[in-house]
Amino acid sequence: MSRDHGPRRPRRLGRGTLLAASAAVLSMTASACVTVHGERVVLPAATKAEAARALKDFTTAYNKANAANDRSLDAGRVAGPLADIDGAKLRAGEKNRPEGNPDYVPLELSDAEYTIPKKAGWPRWFVADARGNKGGDVRWVLVFTRGGADEVWEVSYLTLLSPGDVPEFEKDEDGWAEPVTADQADLAVAPRDLSEEYADYLQDGGDAFADGTHTSQWRATRQKNAKRPGLVRQYVDEPLTSGEYAPLGLRTADGGALVFFATRHFEKQTAAKGVSLTVSDANVKALMTGEPKQSLTLQWVSNQAVLDPAKSAGEQGVEFLSRVQGLTGAKGE
Repeated sequence: MSRDHGPRRPRRLGRGTLLAASAAVLSMTASACVTVHGERVVLPAATKAEAARALKDFTTAYNKANAANDRSLDAGRVAGPLADIDGAKLRAGEKNRPEGNPDYVPLELSDAEYTIPKKAGWPRWFVADARGNKGGDVRWVLVFTRGGADEVWEVSYLTLLSPGDVPEFEKDEDGWAEPVTADQADLAVAPRDLSEEYADYLQDGGDAFADGTHTSQWRATRQKNAKRPGLVRQYVDEPLTSGEYAPLGLRTADGGALVFFATRHFEKQTAAKGVSLTVSDANVKALMTGEPKQSLTLQWVSNQAVLDPAKSAGEQGVEFLSRVQGLTGAKGE
């Protein structure tokens, strides 16, 4: 199987479906001290004051965009998986409610904590987690990245974690975190391989991931729903690994790492002859091209937050803390 280093079309079909919610932090470079743009000095990615300003600027733009159903209002503050997921939501909102969203309750973040790694060169990144006024008793975890000193901080991953699920990070005497590299050899699964390993797992199973909602249970749900009277569902899972979709990770105090990575998923629903496909979801309709006479293909982008254990740990299965998935397209045929 060839590796995918960016968005591509489906490569094979499988079975199943599900959505979920979220969890936490990270980044990677080819080496923690790699030379990028001619820089060799290992420095904190940001000061805490810079990180606080970035969180404030993002929240302001995010609230404006969601209140107006206008993705252009926060386009400069989001990237990668979050840009895909939130952008599609706003596109659908604009079609369904072009006048905006008068019922929108602005996001408020408080009690923010910043986990800032030291690294050389660009891109740089840091993690903020804060208490939000939405989602219940959870921490909003945001991964900020930027590719150069003249660029603004953008959020590539946004997820929600129970306060007890935010891990303890490895930090130096000055409080700076330690990033893990894409090819980190002392982890159960190298971060750069997590996306493809997960796509393979959803198709074929295996022991790379611990059992749970987003692994064994999702596979079981897919298998159950693959064939229903008058309707067949087929699934494609693709890795997303390059550019703004690169995996990002931080070393945890137990020797493992908290890693974020992204995937793309497709579900094709095909109706038997004489059976009609009914699309009732307003957001699906808003994002759909074509007419679902016989089939409907749904496309999602998903970001995962996992605990990748050290190879020396007794349990080697990568553990999901959360998964956030958003509909990004639909096609009727």
